Amino acid sequence: MAESTPINPRAATAAKIAANPGGYKVCEGCDSIVGTGAALCPNCHSFRFDTSAERVILQARILGAREQTSVTADDLG
Repeated sequence: MAESTPINPRAATAAKIAANPGGYKVCEGCDSIVGTGAALCPNCHSFRFDTSAERVILQARILGAREQTSVTADDLG
């Protein structure tokens, strides 16, 4: 029986984002990915975003391949 490899939750989230890049945008202040409805980045409070599908997919792949390094609001709560 083959041993199953645990799924990296960041990689799984990145795959969902890459499959639907139109639902997301990349913060130009901190490179976080947020939903298209966000007016401000919840991490750095920037209001400038890159909405191109290419940029969203690229950033999702980058973030999904590495450990989290930023502090989020969830970390502070």
